[in-house]
Amino acid sequence: MNGPLRRVALVGGGITPFGVRAATFPELIQEAGARGFGSLPNLAPEDVDSLFVGAAQPERLAFQSHVAPLAAELLGLTPTRVIQRTELACASGQSALRSAYAAIASGLSDLAVVLGVEKMNLPDMAEANTSMADVLDRPWDGVHGATAPPFFAMVAQRHMHEYGTTEEQLALVSEKNHRFANRNPTAQFQGKVFTREKLRGLPVVAPPLRLGDCSSMTDGAALAVLVEGSRAREFTDTPAWLVGSAQCSTFHNLAHAGSLSSWEGLRKAGQELYRSSGLGPKDVQVAELHDCFTISEIVEYEELGFCPKGEGGRFVEEGQSDLGGRVTVNPRGGLLGCGHPLGATGVAQAVEILGQLQGTAPSGRQVPGAAVALQHNLSGSANVHSLLLWRREN
Repeated sequence: MNGPLRRVALVGGGITPFGVRAATFPELIQEAGARGFGSLPNLAPEDVDSLFVGAAQPERLAFQSHVAPLAAELLGLTPTRVIQRTELACASGQSALRSAYAAIASGLSDLAVVLGVEKMNLPDMAEANTSMADVLDRPWDGVHGATAPPFFAMVAQRHMHEYGTTEEQLALVSEKNHRFANRNPTAQFQGKVFTREKLRGLPVVAPPLRLGDCSSMTDGAALAVLVEGSRAREFTDTPAWLVGSAQCSTFHNLAHAGSLSSWEGLRKAGQELYRSSGLGPKDVQVAELHDCFTISEIVEYEELGFCPKGEGGRFVEEGQSDLGGRVTVNPRGGLLGCGHPLGATGVAQAVEILGQLQGTAPSGRQVPGAAVALQHNLSGSANVHSLLLWRREN
């Protein structure tokens, strides 16, 4: 396409309940479709020209490949311009959003459905957990047990050693996000209250991380609808405009990780996000961050510029990431409170952001006057970072 990129807007979407679901992989897709299309009475299936599906491991977890055409049929869609699946481990859903954005901005598509879906709970959870090791450099890191909990435990240990971060501060991240999840009917742990005292008493998974410091194996799906800017008002008076995008990958094998407590890839991606959008961390009122583990959210505060390096623990302790603080982080409940169905997480974050910018989130989760929202997903051993920036109309 010659000339400037076209504007892209998020106009609607839907999220299934997350959790240990009896629903099959196809049923989750159809459930997300019903909720997503139900949010947009003016949208008909024939209006959709493209479909992007984020799914991390359907071959191993749902025993199904070639999932994009499967999803199109289940949703009643006939994509005539683009149909594809994206895989980027925990960022698979955001990868689908970014691909849809690129297609619409370039003129390859005008109206795209983005679906994120994962069916993670198998009858034999040992098989599911073994499959998760595929995200690593399996012949090297995987066989040494460097799966997600041990890796992020090492991050926490190093952050504590360098900056004095405490287990109490880790628990505060989880307590906050579970409190938000209590007001989110689609959250896996919507009905369970976790105080910091309860969290501090849960079993240790990988020291210092306890069960409440870790996100869950979860089933779920989410659907979002992106359109070319001139068509946004056909579907809503209050679209969310995608105004910034960035990604960075700095290593894969853990031998090349460098510092565990400073995430260079996220810092670089954040700098590019702010440069490309003309906005900065002080402009952000709400952030959906990838809290796969409590320490992740603390490091993310720092690398995204919400607080100085090493002060992430104090940031949450002072309530600066809560409602009424400097920036409200994970008002959906985060991965800790909602669960983490890999492909669905990034799309669910975007649907939450749309509600925040429209002012329609439930009481106790709505960020007053939210105008700019940041979305972050990491994948692998925090070696790839993906960012989107959304805003209300000026």
